[in-house]
Amino acid sequence: MNKFTKVGLVAMLAATTLAGCGSDGGSDSATCPIRVGFVTDVGGIDDHSFNEGTWNGIKEFAKENGLDDSCIKYMQSKNDSDYEPNLSSFADEGYDLVVAAGFKFDKAIENVTPTYPDTHFLVIDTVSKEANVQSATFKAEQSSYLAGVAAAMQTKAQGGDTVGFIGGEEQDLIIAFQAGFEQGVKSIDPNMKIYVDYAGGFDKTEMGSTLAEKQYAAGAKVIYHAAGGTGNGVFASAVARAEKGEEVWVIGVDSDQYDTGIYDKDNNKSVTLTSALKRVDVAAKTAAKQVLDGEFKAEPIVYTIAEDGVGLPEENPNISDEIQAKLDEVVQDMKDGKIEVTTKRQIENGQVG
Repeated sequence: MNKFTKVGLVAMLAATTLAGCGSDGGSDSATCPIRVGFVTDVGGIDDHSFNEGTWNGIKEFAKENGLDDSCIKYMQSKNDSDYEPNLSSFADEGYDLVVAAGFKFDKAIENVTPTYPDTHFLVIDTVSKEANVQSATFKAEQSSYLAGVAAAMQTKAQGGDTVGFIGGEEQDLIIAFQAGFEQGVKSIDPNMKIYVDYAGGFDKTEMGSTLAEKQYAAGAKVIYHAAGGTGNGVFASAVARAEKGEEVWVIGVDSDQYDTGIYDKDNNKSVTLTSALKRVDVAAKTAAKQVLDGEFKAEPIVYTIAEDGVGLPEENPNISDEIQAKLDEVVQDMKDGKIEVTTKRQIENGQVG
């Protein structure tokens, strides 16, 4: 299974949680040829999605390049107001690369990075023109299209006609997820209904559960979430229903969220149909390796399906052979330019297509 390992770390401070080096950076140059600091968004390090995937990429980089665990550290942002001080803290401590996870860092990056011209920064999901910043963005609409194909085919296989989408905040980035999902669904069945709801944040687990309950009750067989930590509530709703014998599914986002959906540990059964991957781990590893090799590129990098920067997990235990064959066909058509996915959605928040 191509799944991210869960880190399961607990917050130690109200505003920040640290792993690896202490605040004094207490590691020597022999074990730390470079130091990498990671600042989460408000979804937290254990969101089983965006932040956790980025941190796993940093950990993998350290392991692959023989860096001691003390060479990497993360800080959790509890509020948007934590972004600038957390970024500045790593730069003040002399970290070689500071990674910021999420489009909500756009203003913080612009405000902080000019003060630290010798520090390398990576920001994910937004684009900065600063001379010391690498920007990693992803064609998330492409993997979302695949999620739509899988959702529609699974729903039809169960005799259903409705799927759902739950987003975190109604921003352009998340709207792109929705748009791709809609197009994938409609490519299988133009008449399939799609419920769309936004939770108003990426750390609203209870709201995620509430919205999922509403959509499942209205007939959705599969819900695709692009909601960070809010998505944990979607999984909780699906797991509760599965434990009662109901066949409903969740499509995860950013990381392979199969483990998040497990409801029968003895038999490894999960409500996760598949996950729309955005390889934030690859983006983090790429930037860190560039810094290590002295080849850091302060430029925008767009990860697409062409280089497997987005897509689905290699293994999808709950996907039928028929659906997998169709997904493989669609992936190849995308790579060959036969399918183009737009970021324009058709359904407004709360409406049904």
